[in-house]
Order: sequence, then structure tokens, then C-alpha cells
Amino acid sequence: MERLTQPEEDALRVLWPLPAGGFVKDVLDALPAPPPPYTTLASTLRNLERKGYVRAEKLGNSYRFVPVVTADDYQRRSLGTLVQHHFQNSYKDLVSFFAQEEKISAADLQEIIRLIESKKEQ
Repeated sequence: MERLTQPEEDALRVLWPLPAGGFVKDVLDALPAPPPPYTTLASTLRNLERKGYVRAEKLGNSYRFVPVVTADDYQRRSLGTLVQHHFQNSYKDLVSFFAQEEKISAADLQEIIRLIESKKEQ
């Protein structure tokens, strides 16, 4: 899938928790100030539709936008792309980077090891 711009990602984050999707106004009301102009946001949502992240349902004179990609799937794909492009497809290198940058503690790493080992047992 195509990468998202920051405004597209922001709009999608608003739509994910809405069970039936949302209209442009719903997204506009939920974005932090200052929100983009209505027409700009409408174009952003149309781009999300074109990229395959949402579907648009016509209701009267408006469109309701419903996510077709879950937050978990998006996170998985985004992280996979990051690891592929910046860490030579190595999650070990990703974790090593965070350890060297002191963004992850030894306790965090031990917890990750426990999670991995508990998955092996299942």
C-alpha cells in the first residue's frame, strides 16, 4: 500500500475508533486545532480512499468514510517498511539501535525476552 502523509494518517487515526466510520465534519471536529479547511480534509479523505485505506459510502449529499485497514495492520506494515528501509530488514538491528540510543532499558529487553519465550511455549 502507498505510504501516508501526516494529514492522511491523522485523519485515519480519527476514523479508527468510530464504529461506523465518519463524515468529513466528524473528522474535522476531532482533529487538534487548528484544523485544516473543510475542503482540504475532504481531499485528504478522498486520497485515503484512492490509496485503499478507507471506503466512501454515499449517504444523501455526503460521504461517510469507513476504514478498511485496521490500526494494527497499518502499524504492522509501517513498522515493516521502517525496518526494511532503515535497518536492512533486521529487527535485531532495530532493537540494538534503541538500546544504543538509550531508548530501551535492560528491564524492557528482559520483558521482551519473556514475551518471546512464552510464545515459544504456546
